[in-house]
Amino acid sequence: MPYKEREIEKKYYSIGEVAQIFKVAPSLIRYWEGEFDIIHPKKDKKGNRRYVKDDIEKIRYIYHLVKEKGYTLQGAQEVIKSGKEQGFDKVAAVQKLQQIKDFLINIRDEFNAKSDS
Repeated sequence: MPYKEREIEKKYYSIGEVAQIFKVAPSLIRYWEGEFDIIHPKKDKKGNRRYVKDDIEKIRYIYHLVKEKGYTLQGAQEVIKSGKEQGFDKVAAVQKLQQIKDFLINIRDEFNAKSDS
């Protein structure tokens, strides 16, 4: 079996990297930080925001509510404040299932490529 190098997981992400993940402008991430009190990125000595995985998952939940479900900012804030963490869990579960699906499709494609040759 060929050696497969492990992906390096980052601990901290810049605001630009987070914005790129969601394909939005960094200003939107900063705006959401002010509107939603669940986002608390760490800041370095220069004042640059450093997001951890937990922050990104919270932003993913907000993104899901606002961009995918169509909630207004006030509506999304009410959902979050009402403690409906089940939605947060569902978003995380869907994301994990998508990663597993992509992994399995990749394995299938590699298997088919090897069996064809």
